[in-house]
Amino acid sequence: MHEDAIKRILITGATGAIGQALVQAYALAGRHLCLQGRNQVILTQQADWLQQQGCSVELAVLDLTEQPARQQWCDHLLTQDFDLVILNHGININHGPDDAGETWPDVQKLLQLNVEASFALVHAVLPAMRRRGQGQIALMSSLAAWYGLPVTPSYSASKAALKAYGEGLRGWLKTQGVQVNVVMPGYVDSDMSRAMPGPKPWLWPPERAAAYIKRGLAANHARISFPFPLNLGCFLLGFSRPWLAERILAWLNYRG
Repeated sequence: MHEDAIKRILITGATGAIGQALVQAYALAGRHLCLQGRNQVILTQQADWLQQQGCSVELAVLDLTEQPARQQWCDHLLTQDFDLVILNHGININHGPDDAGETWPDVQKLLQLNVEASFALVHAVLPAMRRRGQGQIALMSSLAAWYGLPVTPSYSASKAALKAYGEGLRGWLKTQGVQVNVVMPGYVDSDMSRAMPGPKPWLWPPERAAAYIKRGLAANHARISFPFPLNLGCFLLGFSRPWLAERILAWLNYRG
């Protein structure tokens, strides 16, 4: 969507590294930003800074895995008009330092946040966009969607779900004036990234990632994937024979 057409923006996961960088990237006098996150202190600091930039702000301090609170917020969003919605929330889990494996409660929470909450929020903001024949929704997937990583199988699966969902939505909505984009970052410097086992090649600072995402959304790229070398490698893994992909990942120490 063209920069001048963006007046009202919703960003979830706004207290994370990429989320905070996206907030700064889209701060422009006269805009209204609705920010969701779990850390009230960071959200309040962002609101103060945005107001100094001439923006109006609405904060939603809630955990998107808590279904009653999420549903109440979704009901509120049904009455709102947004030009751009960036669904940036998400968590990662792994099999643990002792190789104990992912626990089922952790897997459930990950799916509730990464997948279920994303689907629910799309359903909340989409009706107004379709009525207006205008709007843009960005779903935060990952390069892990190209091929499931042994160290984070559930995370990889959740991001693959978002990739497929976003691609399907884009094809359905492209004639209705609603743009849908799938964002597929590699490693971005953040608490979540640092907690993930395995090497982290081509690590980007969150500000660089946010600027790249913003350019990709402005150009309405179907997939906004980065950085190029890692994107190419993950893409080729998805088309490799399984035995070869497994050997490559083991050689690169992605077994944990």
